[in-house]
Amino acid sequence: MNEGSAHAVWRPGDTVVIRYLTRDGKPGMSWPASVVEDHPDVLALFIPEGATYKLWGQVTPPGGGPPVRGLVDGAWRRDTLRLMFPGRHHSVWLSWDRTPGGRAFHGYYINMEEPYRRSLVGVDTNDHALDIVVAPDLSWTWKDADELDRRAETGTYYPEFVARVHEEGRRAVADLEARVYPYTGEWVDWMPDQTWAAPSLPAGWDQAPPVVWPERLAAYRDMNPIR
Repeated sequence: MNEGSAHAVWRPGDTVVIRYLTRDGKPGMSWPASVVEDHPDVLALFIPEGATYKLWGQVTPPGGGPPVRGLVDGAWRRDTLRLMFPGRHHSVWLSWDRTPGGRAFHGYYINMEEPYRRSLVGVDTNDHALDIVVAPDLSWTWKDADELDRRAETGTYYPEFVARVHEEGRRAVADLEARVYPYTGEWVDWMPDQTWAAPSLPAGWDQAPPVVWPERLAAYRDMNPIR
């Protein structure tokens, strides 16, 4: 892993950590990933099927007692290439299913999220509920739009921020329907380098200082003491 600077340019095959920070700035769901490309306009990261990652579940407190919400290990479900764009409020995932004859393209997934920031161990971001599921033929459907709206109703997000997330989704759909990058097919047949080591979460992945989103207090209403 290329550590030591949040501004380093990573090399293909480097292991980095994608961390979803909670709204109060603590590492939550997190994935190990191999760097595919680190260019000024796109950061491409690969998470292989079976990679051990962190997700929310129930854990027993160190001193015993009823289970509480915490991070547990999970096995990632399929090969996934995650394309992240500086300053953009979404990333684009391509995924493949492994088959007896090799693998088959599963489709794209457009994930609304905080613009990523580089940390000492990888990148920090957080999910914004709304997604777009895209089939291989580029037909698409919204996912979790109701959940996004519910976060405004319950006081988690400001209504103005929810409107911004919906607008970002519409911009992403416009790119998809215009068939612009990355929906041009050039990544569909991509294969990982077989010499890369399988990525894993390094020791201290959750101790590296979080790089929080500067706009979080204007977005996350439950983090702002002024209602």
